[in-house]
Amino acid sequence: MTIRALIVDDEPLARQRVRLLLGEEPDVEVIGESEDGFEAVDQIQATKPDLVFLDVQMPDMDGFEVLRRVPQALLPIVIFTTAYDQHALRAFEVNALDYLLKPFKPTRFKEAVQRARGLIANQNVGVAARGLLALLGQTPATGTARGQLTRLAVKTADKVIFVELDQIQAIEAAGKYAVVHVGCSPHGPQENHILRETMTSLESHLPSQRFLRISRSVIVNMDQIQELQPMFKGENLVVLKNGKSYPTTRPIREIQQKLEFR
Repeated sequence: MTIRALIVDDEPLARQRVRLLLGEEPDVEVIGESEDGFEAVDQIQATKPDLVFLDVQMPDMDGFEVLRRVPQALLPIVIFTTAYDQHALRAFEVNALDYLLKPFKPTRFKEAVQRARGLIANQNVGVAARGLLALLGQTPATGTARGQLTRLAVKTADKVIFVELDQIQAIEAAGKYAVVHVGCSPHGPQENHILRETMTSLESHLPSQRFLRISRSVIVNMDQIQELQPMFKGENLVVLKNGKSYPTTRPIREIQQKLEFR
């Protein structure tokens, strides 16, 4: 059995260290590296690794927040890599997790990998994931969609603005940021808010019955869709009530069905 591993650390030398040590583990395949939390969330959801080496301290989004943003069903086995004091991390051990205290030794690294190997071989990934959720305080209530947003919190220089979901018209990607277009009516005031968030992360936390990702870079509020326009060469447009139109990579019939059977 091959264990598919992802390395997440904002320090290139730290990622290189983990990769070199994994070269001594013949059953472990490194499927990718991430240098920040936003990229890590996207990669975990896209590649579904068995094992993640995750730095706790990273700018903008730390390792704990990365795991809070990953859907419960996709939570992998996690080995934390951290400079935190060892005694502060004893709680990890009772939650079927492990950690490597930087700078870690090869023998300690092998022990952590062996522990993860045992959990994966015994199909105890789900047990470990539940322990991880409990540790993070994210155990979902029965029948509740974990991590589903009810409002967007937008940070500015001096305050935090809460945007109601029904006010959102569309969300557009802008690199590692997202631009949230907000407006109450076709003729009312419209605003743009900038979020330090990826489209994949937003899509996973927005209610799917209300929001639809129509392309790699655009999510729309389905209540705001006015028209669907077929174009040339298989291209289609989604037209919103505010008059803004976006090209879509989804078939018009698929979008139509989603709107009809909501």
